[in-house]
Amino acid sequence: MLQGVIANANRSTLYKTHWISQVFVVSEVNISENAQSHFVKLLEQQPEGTNIRVFVVNPGTPNAECGVSYCPPEAIESSDTELKFNGFSAFIDEMSLPFLDEAEIDFVTDKMGSQLTLKAPNAKMRKVASDAPLMERVDYVIQSQVNPQLASHGGHVNLIEITDDAVAILQFGGGCNGCSMVDVTLKEGIEKQLLAEFSGELKGVRDVTEHARGDHSYY
Repeated sequence: MLQGVIANANRSTLYKTHWISQVFVVSEVNISENAQSHFVKLLEQQPEGTNIRVFVVNPGTPNAECGVSYCPPEAIESSDTELKFNGFSAFIDEMSLPFLDEAEIDFVTDKMGSQLTLKAPNAKMRKVASDAPLMERVDYVIQSQVNPQLASHGGHVNLIEITDDAVAILQFGGGCNGCSMVDVTLKEGIEKQLLAEFSGELKGVRDVTEHARGDHSYY
């Protein structure tokens, strides 16, 4: 079986494994021209009629992982969505579909070599409507934009509530718990991002974590 790549939904860079690509994780999946050419070359080595499948394992959860695999004709289900590209089709199963909205697959080359990359901002949480309650919209931004950044430090943050005076109450965990830089992360990072995103709706952000410094703390 062709050696490929793997990563979780927080990261866009993929690492080698035994699948074509098991990545980190639709109304629309954008596959760049470079990635399309890469897939065409791979599929030329497969039996006629083979296409690719894009999927999400554990969609809508913190453990979501997306992937790309070969899809022979006999593996196509009647409920699959077919996205047609130049020289091949990408099939997506019904359950994965909404969690791959705005996903982007690319094939990049740099001085370190060539690799597939995939960004799937909605793999862990389905995108919410613009008129959804404020709590849902803020939580979506935290899960899809803030936590992927904190994950590089082994940390995460959860939205506990939004008070009547429009203050988002947050609780840190993992590497952020007890971290000496948590105040900077909160005020210069998360608060600025959320206030800009929800201007006129949010007035502030407050941390209610009982910080306990330990080996888990990033700083």
